[in-house]
Amino acid sequence: MKYSIITVNYNNREGLQRTIESVIGQTFRNFEFIVIDGGSTDGSADVLRHYDEHISYWVSEPDGGIYQAMNKGIARATGDYLNFMNSGDSFYDNGVLQRVVGHLGEADIVTGRDYHYSEAEQQGHASIQPPRTTMMHFFVSTLDHQSSFIRRELFQGSPYREDFRLVSDWIFFIQKIVGEGCSVQFIPDIVCRREEGGLSEQQRERNRSEISQWLHQYLPQGVYADYATLAQLDKTSLYRLFSICDDQRKRRWLIRCIKVINKWFG
Repeated sequence: MKYSIITVNYNNREGLQRTIESVIGQTFRNFEFIVIDGGSTDGSADVLRHYDEHISYWVSEPDGGIYQAMNKGIARATGDYLNFMNSGDSFYDNGVLQRVVGHLGEADIVTGRDYHYSEAEQQGHASIQPPRTTMMHFFVSTLDHQSSFIRRELFQGSPYREDFRLVSDWIFFIQKIVGEGCSVQFIPDIVCRREEGGLSEQQRERNRSEISQWLHQYLPQGVYADYATLAQLDKTSLYRLFSICDDQRKRRWLIRCIKVINKWFG
């Protein structure tokens, strides 16, 4: 089983070096490493030249944004599964690819967890995995693309949309998993250590705007309204609700509690 590790970068020299070190330090060696730089002016190309012998392919030239850069990487990829470890993020430790490879082959998408660490607070936490990957999950969240390994064939005829700046990976997951029924396997391993202040965090309002724009195009208004109501719950509570509803005994107790609450406040 062969990986394609794709890194895109723009003017993030220090983050790029950190990412490269985490990739080339992996103990599992059957991977190709592709780096697409958008014509950085901060010396990122010097970093790429320094690590040239460890990188299968790299280019530094202007592009149309992160998803055009990712699509360039996809076009060059030959591995069985693709991972997008963008500059600044890194594999959690040197054994990640070795641990994950045993899970590859059955599911179309294999996804682990991210570790979010705050330098300011000197503490971190691992991401929460959903009990299912239905439309409700994607209405409130997504899969961690840095910690996901995607079968290369899924991109054939379906590259990332370049007309969205921040959410095309989220759109891709919905179309493939919800729309086409591609299979997903969750694994408990922490795959990625996330850099604080990523592009989506920096442009949170635009991120929400793009999500809302696409959801209103994709979902009928009546369906959207139901999802929006459930989305009033925080993500942890929503996942817990899914778990309760899937258990017949717990579901009966939940219904009784709702009836009692309705009697009290109705």
